[in-house]
Amino acid sequence: MIRGLKFLGSKGTRTVVAKLAFNRPPSAVASRAALHHLARVTTFHADPTFERPFFVRRCAVRNVFIQTENTPNPESIKFVPTNTIVLDNADGTGHFLNKTDPMEDILKSPLAKELFKIDGVKAVYFGQDFVTVTKFAEHKWNFLRPEIFSILMDFFENPNNKVLLDQPVITDTTILDDDDEVVAMIKELIEDRIRPAVQEDGGDIRYEEFDETTGIVSVRLLGSCVGCPSSSITLKQGVENMLMHYIPEVTAVHALDDDKEDNSIDGDTDAVAKDVKIQKTYEERLKAAGIPFSD
Repeated sequence: MIRGLKFLGSKGTRTVVAKLAFNRPPSAVASRAALHHLARVTTFHADPTFERPFFVRRCAVRNVFIQTENTPNPESIKFVPTNTIVLDNADGTGHFLNKTDPMEDILKSPLAKELFKIDGVKAVYFGQDFVTVTKFAEHKWNFLRPEIFSILMDFFENPNNKVLLDQPVITDTTILDDDDEVVAMIKELIEDRIRPAVQEDGGDIRYEEFDETTGIVSVRLLGSCVGCPSSSITLKQGVENMLMHYIPEVTAVHALDDDKEDNSIDGDTDAVAKDVKIQKTYEERLKAAGIPFSD
């Protein structure tokens, strides 16, 4: 009986049991004291309040699998965490950050901050359920991909992490009180018809302005669309055709690049048109979204 008690637990318990086993036969008072000590030790370990702090300190961790998808832009890859909402914007808009953006903007996204620590990462775009990473041309994906995977896995394993700490309430396609009917229609078409088709390839499009005098709509391409060789096809045969089809006031669509310069889509697209496969993909997706194409 006494030998069995030595496996009950704490050092204090073993000490008491040892005294009972090897010392002289204890008095009745000593025996009662030993049993009271054993009861206190056993009760302490059985108390739920003793166990609970260990569970509170544990972080909630979930299993995350990340798939990659190539985009028409060879410098961009789309990373898709399974069963994960990357950016929970009700309107479906994403968020684009460039490595050269002001630090106060980058610090609003803890994930972007970590990704930009990787030498070679040029820009990141957060969609509703994906992250598009764009690299500098001189860097190789073979070296960048493992580091990106590691950061994304660590980040999304904790469901409490937020991609953006301060999400904007008003987006580029939010219809404002002072927007006229033409601007409201442009925003609505971009949001409901054009943006979903562009986001399928890890990119996005942002409305900038509409010039009532010239009828030109200015937009900005984001994510994998930045520097993509087929972006002019997307604009010419997709965005411009659709806006001009439904809104007679629109005469053209211009894209603003990273240097804030206007790039007309009416320029030479022969070099881009050589990539028939990319063009075919864009046509199919934009047509599926109901965007008209000219013959």
